[in-house]
Amino acid sequence: MNKNSTVVRLFIFTFTIVSILSALTSCTDNARVRYAGGRAVLEIASDRKLVNITWKEEDLWILTKARQEGDTVKDTYFFSEKSSYGLKDGEYTIIEK
Repeated sequence: MNKNSTVVRLFIFTFTIVSILSALTSCTDNARVRYAGGRAVLEIASDRKLVNITWKEEDLWILTKARQEGDTVKDTYFFSEKSSYGLKDGEYTIIEK
């Protein structure tokens, strides 16, 4: 084995490892929860009340309304996926401040 082929193999190996690590760490919270069965926390501002939440591809759409004067009830919601085979169940925990 000559020196040039060793350098080329080392370069290809390093490039492959860096590419895989970059792909794994560049996922957004939404993508990780939606497609890989991860978990994430979403906090809703104290002047808002959660009404509905849904996915649109990788984007999480959150419907909130203004909190009524004197409404001091703060809730925690769990937005969960139940996949067909249970392999990648994701969950968002939504906390109203």
